[in-house]
Amino acid sequence: MDDRTRRYLAGRFGDYYRRAAIDLPPDAGRREWGYIPFSPGPTRMVRHRSILDLGDLRRFLEETAPQHVYFSAARYHEPGADEMQDKGWQGADLIFDIDADHLPGIDPTATSPNAMLEAAKGAVQNLLVFIDDAFAFGDIQVVFSGGRGYHVHVRDEAVQSFDSTARRELVDYVRAVGIDVEELTETRSNQGATQRVLRRRGGWGGALHAELQAFAATLRELDTTDAIARLEAFDQIGSARAERVYDQVMHNSAAIAAGNLEAGGPGMRIVAEHLLEGLQETRIAPVDEPVTTDVRRLIRLPGSLHGGTGLSVVPLERSELAGFDPFTDAVVERFTGHAITVDSTEEVSGRFMGDTFTLPPGEHSVDEALGIFLMAQGAAEKLPE
Repeated sequence: MDDRTRRYLAGRFGDYYRRAAIDLPPDAGRREWGYIPFSPGPTRMVRHRSILDLGDLRRFLEETAPQHVYFSAARYHEPGADEMQDKGWQGADLIFDIDADHLPGIDPTATSPNAMLEAAKGAVQNLLVFIDDAFAFGDIQVVFSGGRGYHVHVRDEAVQSFDSTARRELVDYVRAVGIDVEELTETRSNQGATQRVLRRRGGWGGALHAELQAFAATLRELDTTDAIARLEAFDQIGSARAERVYDQVMHNSAAIAAGNLEAGGPGMRIVAEHLLEGLQETRIAPVDEPVTTDVRRLIRLPGSLHGGTGLSVVPLERSELAGFDPFTDAVVERFTGHAITVDSTEEVSGRFMGDTFTLPPGEHSVDEALGIFLMAQGAAEKLPE
C-alpha cells in the first residue's frame, strides 16, 4: 500500500468514526483494548490499553483512525497493565469464530467471496441452533467480522470462569471430535431389564434421536421392498438385519420414540451409527479452536471498520442473519454515491452492492465504497482526482 492510499484510507476511516454509532461492550472498563494503526512498514499491534487510556472512544477513533480495533473477551482487574500476569484475569466471554476460508469443502482459490461468506453464514446458523439445543446459553451476540466470517459472543455468567481446557472440550463437542453412538447412549431400566438408549436432552444425542425418528418415518412411507433396500444400503446391514429393523420400525414405534438402540438386535445401533455420520457432515460447526480456547483473546469491536475490506463490523439480531448480505449491508453508506479514481494493480471481479464488476489492471473511476474495498485488500491504489 503506497503512502497516498494509506493516507486516503486513514482519512476516510476517521470521517466514518466522526459520526459512527458504536456501542461499548459490557464492562468496557474492565477489558483490554488494542488497535492496529495505518502506518508504513510491518503491521504493528498496539495493545495493553484500558478504555481510560484511550479516553473518549469516539474521539480516539476519529483522531487515530486505526485500521483495526479490538477489545478483549476477558475482563481484568487492571486491563491496562503491560504484562498479562499483572492484569488480574477475572473471567472471559466465550467466543466462536467461523472463517469462510476455513470451512470444509471450500477452496478459497476457486470460490467467490460472496459464496464463501454465504457458506459461513450457514455454518453460523448451524452453530446457533446447536448451542441453543445443547447448552441453552442466553446472552449471545452475533457479529459479522467485516472480513472473512462471523463471531458469536457468549456472555453468560456460567461461561466466564471456563479455562482453556474446558473451552477446548466444548469446541471438541461442537465439532463432534470423538463423538460416537456409544458416547451418546445411557443405561435405563425398563420393567426390570436394562436398556441402552439415546440421550435425548439436546446436543448430538438429541439430534441423533430426532434423525432416527425421521428416518423411521421415511421407512414407514415406503413399501416393504423399498424400505428393506434402503436399510440394506448401509454397510453391515444384510437382509436379515434389515428385516428385523424394519419390523421394529413398523411394529414397535415406542422403542424408536424411546431411542432404544437394542430393539431388534444390533441392526438399530448400526443404523444409528450411519445416521450420526451424516449428521456430523451436515451439522458440524467448524469453529476456529484457538479463538475459543484463548481466554485472553482480543476480538473485533462491533461497529468498527475492518482495515482489510473497509466494511463495517456489524452486530446482528438473530432474525437479521438469514437475510444479511455482507457486500451490501456492511458497506458504509457515507462511502457510497460518489466516484473516485483508483489504479487496479491486478484484474479483479466480484459482486458488490448488488452489481457484478470486472476491472482489468489500470485506471478506473469507481464508486468510493468499492474503491475503498479494493484498496483495503491491496488490489488497487489511490490516484489523484
